[in-house]
Amino acid sequence: MSTIGPNCNLSLFLGAATPAAWIDAALANLPVLLVDHANCEKKAAASAISLMNRYAHRDDIVYRMSRLAREELRHFERVHRLIRELGLPWRQVSAGRYAAGLREIVDRDEPLRLVDSLLVGAFIEARSAERFGLLVPRLPDPLADFYNSLLAAEARHYQQYLSLACKHRGRLATTEFEARIERIRRRENELVTRPDAEMRFHSGPAVPLALSAAG
Repeated sequence: MSTIGPNCNLSLFLGAATPAAWIDAALANLPVLLVDHANCEKKAAASAISLMNRYAHRDDIVYRMSRLAREELRHFERVHRLIRELGLPWRQVSAGRYAAGLREIVDRDEPLRLVDSLLVGAFIEARSAERFGLLVPRLPDPLADFYNSLLAAEARHYQQYLSLACKHRGRLATTEFEARIERIRRRENELVTRPDAEMRFHSGPAVPLALSAAG
């Protein structure tokens, strides 16, 4: 099965699966997970807007990212509302290493900068969809219903980012494009499988002393 087309299998695209230890840590730290998830939705919207601004001359990116940013902000509102409805306190949660670790390897020069940025977006959305799917069977209601309702949107966002990356790869041969995907995949897999100092939505398995850390 292809690893570069818009219909690419999500698990095949990701490569490494989320470790079971991360799922256990997430279930043990739902307040932290929810707040960090809310922050992730805001950052996803900001990333889409940044792409709109940087590539304002590319209509397909402007329109696709505009719609995506609005949807991410609606997701943020839903997470924020759920936190309040559950009576959980809002807390400050520091950013994890995941997104910054991926963006460190984005090429600085065009057109590779655009291709890498879109591929990073695809991996972030794909990992979100995978983790929603892993959490849903083990979460109580209403959290299970909530995360289940987000699954389709995250999978769609992953496909949209990947489709745009394929479209804007320019003169990159298929083998070169796949090599860029593999380069980002290796970094992404390292970030989600290597032990982490803190439990976050996109973190690796947290070390025991950090499981209850709020950041």
